[in-house]
Amino acid sequence: MKELSDCRVLIVDDAQPNVDVLVGALRDEYKLAVAIDGEGALRSIEKSLPDLVLLDIMMPGIDGYEVCRRLRAKEATRELPIMFLSSLEDVKDKTRGFEVGANDYVTKPFEVLEVKARARSLLKAKAYADAVKAAAERDLRIAREIQMGILPADVASRVRGTGLDVHALLEPAQQVGGDLYEVLRLPDGRVMVALGDVSGKGIPAALFMGVTMTLLRSLARQCQSPDAILRRVNDELLDQNPRGMFVTLQCLLIDTATRQVACATAGHDAAVLLSPGRPPRTVFDSTGRVIGLMPDNPVTAESLQMRPDETLVLSTDGVSEAFDAKQEMFGKERLLAQLEKEPGRTAEETTRSVVEAVRRHAKGAKQSDDITVVSVRWQGSGLAV
Repeated sequence: MKELSDCRVLIVDDAQPNVDVLVGALRDEYKLAVAIDGEGALRSIEKSLPDLVLLDIMMPGIDGYEVCRRLRAKEATRELPIMFLSSLEDVKDKTRGFEVGANDYVTKPFEVLEVKARARSLLKAKAYADAVKAAAERDLRIAREIQMGILPADVASRVRGTGLDVHALLEPAQQVGGDLYEVLRLPDGRVMVALGDVSGKGIPAALFMGVTMTLLRSLARQCQSPDAILRRVNDELLDQNPRGMFVTLQCLLIDTATRQVACATAGHDAAVLLSPGRPPRTVFDSTGRVIGLMPDNPVTAESLQMRPDETLVLSTDGVSEAFDAKQEMFGKERLLAQLEKEPGRTAEETTRSVVEAVRRHAKGAKQSDDITVVSVRWQGSGLAV
């Protein structure tokens, strides 16, 4: 936890005698900075974030109320402790101070011992909150590392010699999430490609994602069709799901000898098929409910035969539901337009084209969900169709 002597206190007051009293009282205990008006305070905070602001209200230019309101409007300063020190002593003035976001309010003329005690209390609370936040962020980083380690590390090696070119990219959000993908070569020569998105975020979603990945890997070796795999995953998750979580899943089984692709989709976005000389089109619409909530999930399988140079693009809703700064979604239409404009010559080029288009669209907005794209391209000459 941060030592209080390392804390920085910003004193904001246009009256020099008040500044002198506060500096004299606090300089031996904390690091100090001074601003004589609201604009100067905001500039100082933007340059170097303090641990506490002692803020006058009646100042030239913008007053203390407005300074507090602006600080509370920004994410970086939303939790910054603010204590008003003001000669305004009416209840309505104090009420307004707390309404705009102050943590404390002391009227002038003030007792130095009271200000010191209140400042120390606010700084101790902030130091504790910062320590708790840092520990939580550390745990989330570790959880993310474990979660990413569950995913297949070398997709290319799993499909080498099959005629398939597969590339997957997961762009994590700030928090631990629940996106997953799997590329698995089965004993009978078929290749399973699966993509999913667990409800929620944080540690519970990461744990549910890990259980789902384990089930997919195990059941892919036991079941002969993708719909059977998803129905079994649904039954297994339903059996032990006290929090009522769920996962959307899309599961492909690819026969590399015949280029036949069987797919089952449960609550997940449709895939997109890229064919040379044709506009991109959606395939494999969802036929089942989300996985893990209800028994007897009516998942069925569809199939198609891939031609040379065709590509299947799978994505989570972090793609279609990516928002820009104006809260406009990326959407399916933009996805299809991007794939028509830049289809990519390889699976990696196709995957990166989609992810980069989403980044451009969402520039300036905070990423709220994991973004995952998996491209499956048939690159062999294959069988005549």
